Amino acid sequence: MPSVIDPVAWIDAVLETDPGHLFIETSSRETYTYRDLANISGQISSALAQRGVVAGDRVVVKVDKSPEALMLCVACWRLGAVFVPLNPAYTIAELEYFLADAEPRVIVLRPQDKECLAPVVQKKCAAYIETLGCAQDGTLMELAHMRSSTDFPKFAGSPDELAALLYTSGTTGRSKGAMISRRNLASNAAALVKVWRLTQADVLLHALPIFHVHGLFIACNPVLAAGASTLFLPKFNADEVARLIPRATIMMGVPTFYTRLLQRPDLTRNFTAHMRLFISGSAPLLAETHRQFEIQTGHRILERYAMTETLVNTSNPYEGKRLPGSVGLALPGVEIRIVDPETGSPLSRPEAVGVLEVRGPNVFRGYWRNPEKTAAEFRPDGFFITGDLAKIDANNYVHLVGRAKDLIITGGLNVYPKEVETEIDALPGVVESAVIGLPHPDFGEGVTAVVAKAKRATIDEGQVLKALNDRLASYKHPKRILFVDELPRNVMGKVQKNVLRDTYSALYQKATAVKKS
Repeated sequence: MPSVIDPVAWIDAVLETDPGHLFIETSSRETYTYRDLANISGQISSALAQRGVVAGDRVVVKVDKSPEALMLCVACWRLGAVFVPLNPAYTIAELEYFLADAEPRVIVLRPQDKECLAPVVQKKCAAYIETLGCAQDGTLMELAHMRSSTDFPKFAGSPDELAALLYTSGTTGRSKGAMISRRNLASNAAALVKVWRLTQADVLLHALPIFHVHGLFIACNPVLAAGASTLFLPKFNADEVARLIPRATIMMGVPTFYTRLLQRPDLTRNFTAHMRLFISGSAPLLAETHRQFEIQTGHRILERYAMTETLVNTSNPYEGKRLPGSVGLALPGVEIRIVDPETGSPLSRPEAVGVLEVRGPNVFRGYWRNPEKTAAEFRPDGFFITGDLAKIDANNYVHLVGRAKDLIITGGLNVYPKEVETEIDALPGVVESAVIGLPHPDFGEGVTAVVAKAKRATIDEGQVLKALNDRLASYKHPKRILFVDELPRNVMGKVQKNVLRDTYSALYQKATAVKKS
């Protein structure tokens, strides 16, 4: 087992034993060994150093998925820079906030975005602009190819220094930067290698985005820590995934992946017999999906529970019961507890529902430049308040029952209602809106907006959706806009989102049934 103290040690360990081992193979059959990873990431580190990047500097990255984009993350680790991945779908308005908050030394964009985004970068920060495409192109790679793979100052600081800054939405509508340390990454990857029993012989089928904690750290880091290999797809495509399953041993995905694969008649027990593990996360996996997948393939999907701020906290076991509807047991070294939502007092009796709290080496250092928010989210004894409502059964399996922080997870991506509501409420003809998540057979949850409009207002569903195009990334757009005369409220005047969820809970199931009929 490589060192759990620093992620760079993973690569060094493979270089000592098998540098020619496959690291990545792309959908176009391009291959990269661990020797390639070391050389290319080293050249990128040298390029960043030439642009003035030193340990602690932020490097904002808003590019499409590619092996070089992943190697850019490794390059930041080797140099000691802080990797800040952003969703390529973010709009200009969203990017402005991230740049002003992170104050990066370098920002890396898609080549096609440089012209339109350069004025935004120049307005918000004094960063160098580099580009990175999906065909080993862009100014960053041009600069890297002219540099030595060793011509940069190697990181020699503390394992508690920052490795990444991941932005996660907040109930106020403003994203917060979660400060992830090198120790957080290394300890969590080591725990997952142990729990999921990864070895150098494993081959991960990777169809997730890498701007998100799931695809970037939860999927890639255990592979690196084990010295394993990855089949690297640009995005999920059921046909392409089915083509590559015979060459893989592990697949990680969101529930949407599994619901779509279940529609394929070729997904059989014989077809998946060689697979070792199917893992699901980032959104609740319906118990029915879990059961149907086992019937069709003979595999019980392993569900786990993670957060941007904590990486993976719990996992169903590799051997033993994998309970549908449960996210499993606490990882080695991770402590969990359930507390009373009002008092914060621990609830020790089995099945008691309360707020889930977690403590361990996986828990982040706090929110970037936001000490007040950081202090509010941690208990004096170091436990992080997840905001998720859960219960722990008599066998110590964790069951999530709701989210106190009102988070919607759609297709594995986080959406906070307030952010969407703010944009809708600003539209002419809208009195107010309430955004909720409803059970969706494909996305886990469907973002849904219930809108009260002014009398005689003519605004309709299409107009609302069109207005959001330039304000919010597409995954945050409501799948339906429902109009009502007024929103339900309690005696204190607070909108009763629980009533709205109950009223429209079967919306997407009905739509699916109508479509199938």
